Amino acid sequence: MSEVVYNRIAMLRAERSISRRQLAEALGVHYQTIGYLERGEYSPSLYLALRIAEFFEVSVEVLFSTKPFPRLGDTECSA
Repeated sequence: MSEVVYNRIAMLRAERSISRRQLAEALGVHYQTIGYLERGEYSPSLYLALRIAEFFEVSVEVLFSTKPFPRLGDTECSA
């Protein structure tokens, strides 16, 4: 069983018009690290996960999960 950490980094970056490079510079990591994180090819340390959550001003649970996040279009809305 592989240990995959799912995240919403790409979604939050897009919402806030932040590039991978800008996020990487703010966190003090290489911009490729952000790409690896977003693709699930790398799981962040607890410290990095907390720093990313702090940067986006959300809780770690909003940003990371051990289960896939539901796609935005998968939730039913009644209008």
